[in-house]
Amino acid sequence: MSAKILVADDEQNIVRLLRLYLRNEGFEVVAAADGKQALERFGSESPDLVLLDLMMPQMSGFDVCTEIRKKSDVPVIMLTARSDDVDKIVGLEMGADDYVTKPFNPREVVARVKAALRRRSWDRESSDDPEEEAAPVTVGNVTLEPASRDVTVAGTRVRLRQREFDLLEAFLRHPNIVLDRERLLRLVWGQEYEGDTRTIDVHVAWLRDKLRESDAKIETVWGVGYKLVPAGEA
Repeated sequence: MSAKILVADDEQNIVRLLRLYLRNEGFEVVAAADGKQALERFGSESPDLVLLDLMMPQMSGFDVCTEIRKKSDVPVIMLTARSDDVDKIVGLEMGADDYVTKPFNPREVVARVKAALRRRSWDRESSDDPEEEAAPVTVGNVTLEPASRDVTVAGTRVRLRQREFDLLEAFLRHPNIVLDRERLLRLVWGQEYEGDTRTIDVHVAWLRDKLRESDAKIETVWGVGYKLVPAGEA
């Protein structure tokens, strides 16, 4: 069964263009012309991925993404007419997985859609031992359960989004090892990800905020990346 893509944009020429290219690649496409309709279609259509314009009537793309993230980890790719880094970073902080700046090549959008769906299907680096990969991972007072995708800190459950969970798992499986941004992108976002490495910085900041009670800390290694330092080894 083909994946279903929700295209939410108030510019009908863009919707028609994306519908044409996505359908040519075998995707099913549903559309929304404003933010409110986007949320309604998201609830009724259960899309596999959302292409979401930032500036729409009724509700902004930022607000729509926030509402989607309250109930789902479905991939969201932002479409923005502005190239400001602030917009991109805010979009990522709201839970978007990627962004494309207008005007765009529709083939690039299709490529990013395919890459996001592959990541959704767990197309990422994995352990050679499936049982080891499924086993709980504990560092200090942080425990991660891959099977149930639960995380507890000092016995208290912490709710993480999909990318936050995957990023934490990468750190917990490599304690005291410096992971550069490119390696983290491969581990968490997949080989095909073509976005900015600053995505890592945004998600690390987000993860640190949610793990304030953790006794294992994610340290910045300036000019390289990050490493997880267990309690007592800082």
